[in-house]
Amino acid sequence: MKISVVSSILNDYSLDESLQYLSSQGVDQFELGVGGYPGKAHADALLLSKDAKAREKLQETFAKNKMSISALAVHGNCVHPDKSVAASFEADFRAACVLAGQLGIDRLVTFSGCPGSDPDAKQPSWVTCAWPPEYPAVLEWQWEKVLVPYWKEAVKFAADHGVKRIALEMHPGFCVYNPQTCLRLRDAVGDLIGANIDPSHLFWQGMDILEVIRVLGEKNAIYYFHAKDTQLMESNIRKKGVLDTVSFTRPAERSWVFRTLGYGHGAQLWKEILSMLKIMGYDDSISIEHEDGLMSPKEGLEKAITFLKSCVITQDNTNMWWA
Repeated sequence: MKISVVSSILNDYSLDESLQYLSSQGVDQFELGVGGYPGKAHADALLLSKDAKAREKLQETFAKNKMSISALAVHGNCVHPDKSVAASFEADFRAACVLAGQLGIDRLVTFSGCPGSDPDAKQPSWVTCAWPPEYPAVLEWQWEKVLVPYWKEAVKFAADHGVKRIALEMHPGFCVYNPQTCLRLRDAVGDLIGANIDPSHLFWQGMDILEVIRVLGEKNAIYYFHAKDTQLMESNIRKKGVLDTVSFTRPAERSWVFRTLGYGHGAQLWKEILSMLKIMGYDDSISIEHEDGLMSPKEGLEKAITFLKSCVITQDNTNMWWA
């Protein structure tokens, strides 16, 4: 396993500054945002895919700092009902596919996206209940008429440009938000699609992360892992449940908040999570993401790096003499 960091944490710093800093902290990799929601502070796939000299400079910067790219991040909503919004995300996604092939990076991280409720919708519609009957009808239309057709074309384009893994972050607000929806899309469009497991989005939904890893691992569908924690505010959950639209700027009123590693769940659980990943065949990048509203990006990141170093497994045991 290698420790990576999501690039958006360091959007205020240049790529060279970011890599120098992370290397000094003992980080191995950088998850490089190239478009969509992660932004383009360090790299723009639309520009880099057309500029060989810029790509060469990018690679030289990584090599100079003895760092590598864990994945290209291009999270977006390519099935957004607003065609202009969808087109912008799609342009970034396709450019990221091209760039991945040019750089020899075989993994993208993104979202599944979420369509509207019908052909005339203006905004995405995330369905979370099975009744009244309009909601299952919306889901069926979204999947059969929009999501699956889009991803059938998208995975072909990605594969044609050298991408071997598209890790979909299972994120509420999008059609793929848990193992079942991830595997449903994978079954429909092929095994280029897999999961980016980010426990922070799964904890508050009530999932057991160890079971999530086992379910996806049995299907060889774990393609990436985001290390981010969530603190459950039990007092508020008891009063209003886990579905929460209160601003993240008002943590005292929320049912849950994102935290840096170790501030939502302790080291024992995180060690079990990382061990289960290895048991189920994922011995790859562990990418730290910071969205803790109670501490600065650098404080949260440095605490997460220190914490993760004590939990991550970096060596295989090739001498099991007791076995």
